[in-house]
Amino acid sequence: MKTRVKGPDREAAETAALRGLGFLAGDPERLGRFLSLTGMGPAELRAGARDPAMLAGVLEYLLGDETLLLVFTSEAGIAPESIAQCHHVLTRNGAAGGSA
Repeated sequence: MKTRVKGPDREAAETAALRGLGFLAGDPERLGRFLSLTGMGPAELRAGARDPAMLAGVLEYLLGDETLLLVFTSEAGIAPESIAQCHHVLTRNGAAGGSA
């Protein structure tokens, strides 16, 4: 029987995404680029900070730029591959909870 390695749960995934958002917000150039590419304004960003779809978008953005991803994960002290796992948690089943 194979033992399944448990990935991040929804809370851990949301925390990683919020940390990613904080990372982006901590640098005006990073934040400006993110807002420009997503078409969001600062008010929309604040309003959506607890929306799983928006949080998944933050992780997707980080995953789309390897250099940015590596800087973020290095500063956050987390494994780069965990970001893809967190993204999966937030996007599976239409961003609803549950197990895979």
